[in-house]
Amino acid sequence: MKYDFDQVINRADTACEKWDDLQNRFGVSDAIPMWVADMDFKSPPAVIEALRQRVDHGIYGYTYRPDSYSEAIVDWVKRRHQWSIDRKWIAHSPGVLAALSVIIHSFSQHGDKVIIQTPVYHPFSRIIKSLGREVVNNPLQLENGRYTMDFANLEAKIDSTVKILVLCNPHNPVGRVWTQEELTMLGQICIKNNILVISDEIHCDLVYKGHKHIPFASISEEFADHSITCIAPSKTFNVAGLQTSCIIIPNEKSRDIFNQSINSLNIGSPNMFGILAGEIAYQYGEEWLEQVIDYVQGNLDFLGRYFQENIPQIKVIQPESTYLVWLDCRELGLATEKIDKFMLNKARVAMNEGYIFGEDGIGFMRMNIACPRSILERSLRQIEEAVNFLCRA
Repeated sequence: MKYDFDQVINRADTACEKWDDLQNRFGVSDAIPMWVADMDFKSPPAVIEALRQRVDHGIYGYTYRPDSYSEAIVDWVKRRHQWSIDRKWIAHSPGVLAALSVIIHSFSQHGDKVIIQTPVYHPFSRIIKSLGREVVNNPLQLENGRYTMDFANLEAKIDSTVKILVLCNPHNPVGRVWTQEELTMLGQICIKNNILVISDEIHCDLVYKGHKHIPFASISEEFADHSITCIAPSKTFNVAGLQTSCIIIPNEKSRDIFNQSINSLNIGSPNMFGILAGEIAYQYGEEWLEQVIDYVQGNLDFLGRYFQENIPQIKVIQPESTYLVWLDCRELGLATEKIDKFMLNKARVAMNEGYIFGEDGIGFMRMNIACPRSILERSLRQIEEAVNFLCRA
């Protein structure tokens, strides 16, 4: 069937962070929200119907994860990413960030070092610091509008106190889909230095045509043995509010440590609606997802043309994955703290400030384009008007 992603759905007064929390997050309530990473599209109809039937049942007691849930994950990963995983490898967490916290706490000690590659999803740094670990930054390199990993710098920064590397694959916010060659080089360095790789692959299903997501652990048994992979239906099917993620841990000893930590924190019990939505989405949501990717690709093409033709001062870092676009705003000539204020107060568009992703994000903004095209077009017109006013001033 054909899905309608042009439909504008009013999300106001639904306790929606993206729309209803504008005042608290940005200090305004009338900007177009193009920030937090969820979609302004309804989830797959099969998911909505399954949840509706479960709600109608009327009893929402304790639940467990049925075998069919794990089988749906195994089948999805094999079908979409050609990675054969064993059902027993699957562990669980309310969310990827919760899993990240548990892994760092369980597999390192206070004062140990954890490597990230900025500009990168900003909670990584916050979590590492909050657990008393030291952040080691290996910045990505931007050359000719494309980001790459700096392997020489990475090796130079490794010492015996580096225990973990957090890999964002695909990368948020720059949109890279790392190649097998890049992942292999990274993995070889980490294995040589006995560094555990946490591969955050939450955006792995949202990859544009011409690119292929490669799960880090799928490269070899050795890579699988030295890594923990985090996925979820949340970004893929727009069910982030249902708090369900899947943690794939092939190494039995590592899996036992993770599960013991999850159980000791009493956060292992499943969300009834989350596991139902995940299972149904993985079983019946593929056609919907393919149409979402096509629609967002259309949004990306429209955005790229619009900036090139009407706002050439802002450069688009072409994403290979995710519905998040990394915008290079440095040619506007605004000071760091003024770019986000300009977008918010002059353009009336609320985006994520680039600097929250690390110093390497200064001068950039992150824009969420998983929305009806009419909303995207309106936001771009408002940015154009604001930039034209700035240039005339």
